[in-house]
Amino acid sequence: MKRQSLKGLLFALLSIMAIWMAFSPLRDLLRNAKQTDYYSHIPLIPVISAFFIFWKRKEIFGISPSFCWPGLFIMAAGAVLRFVGRGLQANPNDYASLATFSALVFWLGSFLFLYGKEAFRKAYFPAAFLILAVPIPTILMEKTISVLVAASTSVTNLLFKAIGMPFTRDGSVFVLPGFSIEVAKECSGIRSSLALFITGILAGHLFLKKSWKKGVLALAVFPVAIFKNGLRIVGLYLLAYHIDMRFIEGDFHHKFGGSVFFGIGLVLLGLILWILRRSEVRQAKAIKPG
Repeated sequence: MKRQSLKGLLFALLSIMAIWMAFSPLRDLLRNAKQTDYYSHIPLIPVISAFFIFWKRKEIFGISPSFCWPGLFIMAAGAVLRFVGRGLQANPNDYASLATFSALVFWLGSFLFLYGKEAFRKAYFPAAFLILAVPIPTILMEKTISVLVAASTSVTNLLFKAIGMPFTRDGSVFVLPGFSIEVAKECSGIRSSLALFITGILAGHLFLKKSWKKGVLALAVFPVAIFKNGLRIVGLYLLAYHIDMRFIEGDFHHKFGGSVFFGIGLVLLGLILWILRRSEVRQAKAIKPG
């Protein structure tokens, strides 16, 4: 059997081992209905990453260097992290987070060991993209939600003022004509924000060339998500007050409304992408000879 085939077989076995390291903790986490709302994107991340690796397979796997021994130390670090992570089983989210991260470290180490630095460099995007499959640690998730709630509350405050709506505010509670609304944790939009962030990273990779513009697009997700959250809160209030309370009490609020305002977020993100892409095209034309 050729050396490249042997490497491919060994890499497949090590990949299966990495999946095994993360499978049980992730499965248990995703079975939790509350956590599923946060992490429904996780199963898609490896699929997208595998697509990009397959797309560039000739560039990535066309090189056949000798073994890159530092990869073994990275694999060992992943295995140690997995062992240490067993102490977090009382917290399913953090246990799954460390287990998945350790599996990713192990897999990256095996890739580096078998295919070398040059192949690793060519596979940087799909390899780095896999970090999005790691559940967010509890402390970071809670902090992120708190920031989103606070920022969404401020934007809601500005929007109500902009449309001339009379109200009084007590923290995150708005006392309005007809009834009061509270910007609670459930209004953080963390799920749609993660989806927008992933979309922004993919769009930047596919349509932009300069790294700093890819970063701008990814970071633009946060103001877009916050504005979209404020718009959703104000929009739901106006619909409920002027048309029917079921807009804020029924399925539109809890199920369908999220998709509508997520679409608005996508449009805004698409507009920013268009502006960044157009500037790149103009710059390319400006430096083109003749």
